Amino acid sequence: MPKAYEVIADALRRSIREGERKPGDRLPSEADLAQRYGRSVPTVQNALRLLSDEGLIDRRHGRGTFVRRPRTPAVRENSRHQWEKDRARRPHATRAGTGATERDTGLRIDDLVFHAQYRETEASGELARAFGVPEGTVLLQRAYRTRHSAESAPFSLVTSHLVRDMVAANPDLLDETNEPWPGGTQNQLHTVGIELDRVEERLTARPPTPEEATALDLPPGTSVILLRKTSYDTDDRVVDISDVTLPGDRTELLFTTHLERW
Repeated sequence: MPKAYEVIADALRRSIREGERKPGDRLPSEADLAQRYGRSVPTVQNALRLLSDEGLIDRRHGRGTFVRRPRTPAVRENSRHQWEKDRARRPHATRAGTGATERDTGLRIDDLVFHAQYRETEASGELARAFGVPEGTVLLQRAYRTRHSAESAPFSLVTSHLVRDMVAANPDLLDETNEPWPGGTQNQLHTVGIELDRVEERLTARPPTPEEATALDLPPGTSVILLRKTSYDTDDRVVDISDVTLPGDRTELLFTTHLERW
């Protein structure tokens, strides 16, 4: 038999999902809800806490409780890498028309707000081993944040590392003001004669750090998906290592594996 707070939560949940309460609508006060359902305020608070953990409502201190606006979902397919490679050598106008985020979300380029920040750093033990370079080798660290203009949180937190000397032949690749770069990293590497052979992605999940929860505007209890993307060139060198933190409440990972015919 469901508990009293679960009954209240179910009624409110149904009213949200059926559109009776719309995104941005303010819910009645806790006292009003307690009176409506004939229960105590603590019982109502438990119901609201459950809906908050599910990401259906926002509880704003001093302002009330509001139906949460659904965020744009992103579907990340493994076919995106071949799609990016196919575009890497196409004309600038073709590459500038759309990018991977637009492909993942169905949004247009004008819908997006993009931010990039570059800095030079030294390869730690882990990154040095992954790149096959001595510790202390200068890396170009790039941080990317892309969000829907109607939302405050980015789709992901991306940190990419390149070996600086590997790309320094094209000074434009060292300048963050050239971002967003049409065609992305694969085109950037193409400008210095690097072709990708394969991309390896490893996925794990964990609770977010407080900083990640704030940056991604995560509902309580939402996990993050951690993706380590390692790109290899046709000489079997590691040429890019990217760490991507994805919000578990809006990210779908889709893997399609084509099998050889008997």
